[in-house]
Amino acid sequence: MALSDDRAMMRTKLGTWGAWIGALTAVPAALGRPTAQRVEAAGFPTLWYPEGMGVRESFSNAAVLLGATDEILIASGIANVWARDAIAAASASRTLNDSFGGRFLLGLGVSHPPQVDPRGSTYLKPVAKMREYLTQLNASDFSTPDPTADPVEPVQTIIAALRPAMLEVARDLSLGAHPYLVPVEHTRRAREVMGADPILAVEHKVVIAADPDEARERARGAIGWYLGIENYKRNLLWLGYTEDDIANGGSDRLIDDLVAHGDPETVVAKLRGHLEAGADHVCIQPLGDEADPTGIGQLEQLAPLL
Repeated sequence: MALSDDRAMMRTKLGTWGAWIGALTAVPAALGRPTAQRVEAAGFPTLWYPEGMGVRESFSNAAVLLGATDEILIASGIANVWARDAIAAASASRTLNDSFGGRFLLGLGVSHPPQVDPRGSTYLKPVAKMREYLTQLNASDFSTPDPTADPVEPVQTIIAALRPAMLEVARDLSLGAHPYLVPVEHTRRAREVMGADPILAVEHKVVIAADPDEARERARGAIGWYLGIENYKRNLLWLGYTEDDIANGGSDRLIDDLVAHGDPETVVAKLRGHLEAGADHVCIQPLGDEADPTGIGQLEQLAPLL
């Protein structure tokens, strides 16, 4: 099957809107399972989850979420390429898809030095690393002793990409790109770099709150770590933000561009900007609080408006 056909099929599976829940990399399965079930009940066709450092491993976590749900696509956003070799990732992805009816999408990313160096690796040449990794993964074979078994389809991947060089890797070697922590302007630029065919599945954070100061405070608490990471800083500077915008937890302008906040209608209107700019799929990440650590309650408020 041609790559363009694979992309068309995956667009249908993904749907227009997805749920992206950061807490699923840390909460116990006893909370993760019912959260995934509520995402499915709310009508989201796709659930994205991250892979942190020293918490829940990506592929085993996917099995927990797949086992708790019936129909939705479960997508890693992202599995760290430094955590396992390409052949292991390909085999794990095929095992999950074989076991759960083709409901797993392998999202991959190069992560960041604070999450790579403690593993004993050295974070160098991330674009070259991803290109080599995908080349090996795409060439991998998955044999079976059963001669009557159907041929195994290639592993389908989507990769975390921000700047043009990585977006080109996404275009050339995967289904497309999964940008994280980006404003609508990034979506416009990413579509220009990749062209019309690759999938563009954009993550965007939300806070449903009437008070903009309260919403911005929660947003700064959630994204402060990222603003200290060089990959994200360079991307934001490329998009036209200044050092002052990035400093001290982020300017109001930056926060408002990266985290949609307000009532549900206002939030959805902001998210639709990504679709108008060329995104195929918007992954909505609610910023949870003490009362609702996964943010699933906010997703349930948004779902009827999508």
